[in-house]
Amino acid sequence: MKLQHLLGGLLLAAGSLASASVTSPVIGKLLWSEEFNGAGLDAALWAASSGNGCQIGLCGYGNQELQTYTPGNLSIVNVPFEPATRALAITARRETVGSNQFTSGKVDTAGKVQVKYGLIEVRMATPKVGVGLWPAAWMLGTSPQAWPRKGEIDIMEMGGRQPAGLPAISPDQFVGANVIFFHQDACVPGNETCAASTAWQTKNWYTPSRSLANRFVTYRLYWTDTQMRFTVLDNGREYDMYKAPITIASPALQAPFYLLLNMAVGGNFTPAATPAQVTAPLPATTYVDYVRVYELDGKGEVKLGVGITPEVGKFGVFTDTTPVENKQELGASADFFIWNNSAMRGGNIPAYEGANVIALDYFAPGQWFGGAIASRQAHDMSGFRGGHIKLKIKAPANVAFRIGVLDTYTNHNWVTFPANQTAYGLVRNGEWGTATIPVAEMAGQLVALQSMNSLFEFLSVDGAVPNAPFQIAFDDIVWDSGVAGVAPVKVAAAGTATAPVASGSAAQSGATTLDFSATASGWVDVHYTVNGGEARTVRMRQDGSRSRYTAGGLRPGDVVEYRFTAWDTQRQLATDSAARSVIMK
Repeated sequence: MKLQHLLGGLLLAAGSLASASVTSPVIGKLLWSEEFNGAGLDAALWAASSGNGCQIGLCGYGNQELQTYTPGNLSIVNVPFEPATRALAITARRETVGSNQFTSGKVDTAGKVQVKYGLIEVRMATPKVGVGLWPAAWMLGTSPQAWPRKGEIDIMEMGGRQPAGLPAISPDQFVGANVIFFHQDACVPGNETCAASTAWQTKNWYTPSRSLANRFVTYRLYWTDTQMRFTVLDNGREYDMYKAPITIASPALQAPFYLLLNMAVGGNFTPAATPAQVTAPLPATTYVDYVRVYELDGKGEVKLGVGITPEVGKFGVFTDTTPVENKQELGASADFFIWNNSAMRGGNIPAYEGANVIALDYFAPGQWFGGAIASRQAHDMSGFRGGHIKLKIKAPANVAFRIGVLDTYTNHNWVTFPANQTAYGLVRNGEWGTATIPVAEMAGQLVALQSMNSLFEFLSVDGAVPNAPFQIAFDDIVWDSGVAGVAPVKVAAAGTATAPVASGSAAQSGATTLDFSATASGWVDVHYTVNGGEARTVRMRQDGSRSRYTAGGLRPGDVVEYRFTAWDTQRQLATDSAARSVIMK
């Protein structure tokens, strides 16, 4: 009932904003597009999925899907029913791979292309979905938070799940949209993920008078910092899916997202729970002609690569009064989690500085404990490897614990504070003390500092679980690069040659691709423009001292101007190469 009340109120409020910009939009310049006109999928923009979800511990991808995804089910082809159009073809087949009786295709732009606001268009043609096929064009937040906290935007999905009370209609004449996010009021029995859905008991669909099978329509998402509107452009006329624009009620929907295109077989959005229930004609193909992103009322951005601006100087993970260049705020840009609520809860130790403190009460002797400050967006801390993590800790002398960090690839690393021993400068006398942990030691060999999730975690020590209640507190947690007042990225004027980039170049590797390559002791970003257009910045893939990135979607005659920014690990700063240009042939 809480979920129904929440979202009913959400959409009621949206109805009062009918004159808002998304209903009378001003569409600006094209920011980015993927036309799918090449010989094959552009690996610089898209990654093809492989597997059935079990490889990531989520068999059926959390939706009871029946297929396994393979790159072989993806191709760029001339569309049979529109021969002049080339498109991405996603084909589902009845064939056995492992324990799955079906295969299909899925692509995404995670870590390659991210979008925030604007008009997003997908021109798409679906097959006869019948019973069992589930084509979709959708987006997930780039946040390292788990679903649904990162947010999900379903631009379109078909599959036969129609609301009660709607007159019987072919599944090929029903398409819907949805937005999913975390909300406390949605935490009800049967919905333990606390996923709030804007489609809950609300019209969110389009029902054309003729089948959508094997014909193109254009799906649109109008997205600003306050509203979303989903439409279908069919035969020159635009139809709204929702009755009114959706008011954004979660900060997760005001952050970057990446794109996904796929066609599942079976699963929760279809009537097919078992292979025998799949009656849709196979093989079947979904075609995607293009994906385009435009400015909307002056809003909209597309970033290539991970799209993270490196943090500099001092970064506050949890602090009130310490001067820092940037910091997190709990409840706004980060969240604090207790991992074992049956052993630990909020405590009452006063703050070391300012008004806020992480004070905890361990009340269940013999149990493990732990917790973390999880960032809502990834942070690039690569400029801090030569620095330290400094924090205040108040803990009983006889309690052992560990402090750790986590990157977005799920790599953890920890340092240990043994009981009754001074470690990292923390004197174990039961009072507030300072710990200073070298970032290089905290990160170890596995943690990717360029893409961090949790910048502070704590955990009990295996074999040293406390046998009595106690309280512990943490405060003033700051990452210090050790380079005061120097930003790690300085943009040099064109033509000014500074070097830690020992060598950098761009070479055409195909009709539509350009390979960037650079040598440096740390990370390297490439900045490039095509024909004087929007500047693009990409963190290059690092392999030893060599970094590489391939730009795709280029055409003969395109003029590509580029330069490199590289991190010098010895001097702990970044500088730029000279600007250069190349003409595609």
